Amino acid sequence: MNHITVLKEEAIQSLAIKEKGIYVDGTLGGGGHSKRIAESLKDGHLFVFDQDEFAINFAKDVLKDFSNITYIHSNFKNMKKELNERDIHGVDGILLDLGLSSFQIDDPERGFTYLKETALDMRMDQRQSLTAETILNTYTLDELAKIFYVYGEEKNSFKIARRILEKRPLKTTMDLVKICDQVNYNEKGHSAKRVFQALRIAVNDELHVLEDVLRDAVSLLNPDGRLVVITFHSLEDRIVKHFFKDESSEDPILKKLPIPQSKETPFEVLTRKPIYPKEEEMMINPRSKSAKLRALRRR
Repeated sequence: MNHITVLKEEAIQSLAIKEKGIYVDGTLGGGGHSKRIAESLKDGHLFVFDQDEFAINFAKDVLKDFSNITYIHSNFKNMKKELNERDIHGVDGILLDLGLSSFQIDDPERGFTYLKETALDMRMDQRQSLTAETILNTYTLDELAKIFYVYGEEKNSFKIARRILEKRPLKTTMDLVKICDQVNYNEKGHSAKRVFQALRIAVNDELHVLEDVLRDAVSLLNPDGRLVVITFHSLEDRIVKHFFKDESSEDPILKKLPIPQSKETPFEVLTRKPIYPKEEEMMINPRSKSAKLRALRRR
């Protein structure tokens, strides 16, 4: 399977890897980032997380030459707990690549793509019970419309939700695509793109998980430790951008008090503007076009 790692060198540069450091790849995926991190370590160690068992097994083959990697089959929301259980309470760098791996998108059994007819699944973790089919066939009109509008920024969210209720039960991805085609026939791009994004986020609770893991990640960073996050849509990027800004800004209440304040906040944003893929990368891998990288450092 041909998985192309996005912003690989930019991510490694942003992590500023120490040879004896402890690092975390919270989104193992195809193992591309992890391989570059492991190559940069000597006496250091890398902990890798993925909730997708297929990704773990796939990456183990990619990373078979490295003995300094611990594989953890778990959502990165459990990062702090899992590391603490292994007596790790501080790390030198954490990488979160929030994109889908190519093998997840292209696998017709997973239901992530709107280009093939398959089951309405969309689970990152096959152990969980909630699927896209469950949401589409059991949620109320208002609940569906809210998911499409908030998570997909779909302006025709109510029209699509109403059609879904009329056509229930939906069984395959093409059942949903046909509805989106009927409503979004004048829209640029694929009619179902925003709805599929919204469903994937809802099935996997992605945005709430992201907020939680960002808080845990900064609490784990050692001095000069880096948190590097690669996002692929505006909702994720907005969360990361504002979180980094809040962590690196002085407390607005304390600033108003007539008492001496520390000149430096505990964290420094290393990317005032996000880092984008180069033209060459976007030509080779069109899926990288929406990627943005942001980095934060503990002082």
